Amino acid sequence: MTKKIWITGASSGIGRALAIKFSKEGWQVAASARRENLLNDLNKNNTNIHSFPLDVKDEKSVKNIFQNVIKKFETLDICVFATGIHDPEAEKKLSSEKIREIMETNFFGTLNCIMAVNSFFREKKSGHIAIVSSVAGYRGLPAASGYCASKAALTSLAESLYFDFKRRNVKVSLISPGFIKTPLTDKNRFPMPMIKSPEYAAEKIFIGLLKKSAFEIHFPKSFTMFVKLLKIMPNWLFFWLVGKGIKRF
Repeated sequence: MTKKIWITGASSGIGRALAIKFSKEGWQVAASARRENLLNDLNKNNTNIHSFPLDVKDEKSVKNIFQNVIKKFETLDICVFATGIHDPEAEKKLSSEKIREIMETNFFGTLNCIMAVNSFFREKKSGHIAIVSSVAGYRGLPAASGYCASKAALTSLAESLYFDFKRRNVKVSLISPGFIKTPLTDKNRFPMPMIKSPEYAAEKIFIGLLKKSAFEIHFPKSFTMFVKLLKIMPNWLFFWLVGKGIKRF
């Protein structure tokens, strides 16, 4: 029986690469994002990727789109919520409006998607929900107050939901990429260590979701393990190291 997946943030970056990866593996893919033209391009080149345009900030629309996905697919095996925005130049100015915009998209947009599928998976008593966060959620970083906060919130949300959904035999996964070359990271004006391609990320996520049982899928390991070390580092040492890095670049 053909497996089915719903991916948000599918118009570019990790979401797009992941939609193509699952499509090539024979899955039926429901691809959602705001830019309908880019979703249509995906569909033209991959007949089993189906376009479901969506702004995740619109809670009512998210519920309606999910119902449309179920109407077409009849069921779903996995949902990957990968919508995300970041504006490092704007965040340098510490704008409450920008932080709110980032939180509305990254955190509350993802939450809208989770709530849309909540009853479906609980009643089905099977399935898999994957939340794309970032290693930026491990600790606060310069010029990323909104982005780091949104990703830290997603990480905590995924950890909490793990317990809630496990009782219903529904798996929850957290995806924490390092630097991946996407339109988001193209905005960064600093060296990004061990940056990888979206296709690399898609391969790691595919393997993590289907062939491994770990709660968190993080990559590349040589970089993410270092950032995990920063997470448990004493504050004084963390601030000193990051401050030194800022002066250097």
